[in-house]
Amino acid sequence: MHRLVDQLTGDQLREIRTHTLRLVHSSEQAESDSWPPAFFGSVRAGRSDVAARTEEILAEGLGHDE
Repeated sequence: MHRLVDQLTGDQLREIRTHTLRLVHSSEQAESDSWPPAFFGSVRAGRSDVAARTEEILAEGLGHDE
């Protein structure tokens, strides 16, 4: 990548910088505007209220086979 950039002219570098900044800013804006975030709901336990069931989960051995 560094060698490719070294081959560019000053005008080309300015154009690439402008385009790159536009891409970065548009992705930052898209991330901040989206709710819920992309990771939200990515893990589904299938059981509700895990905190209230701590003792039960520990008694089950955290799902590990002995």
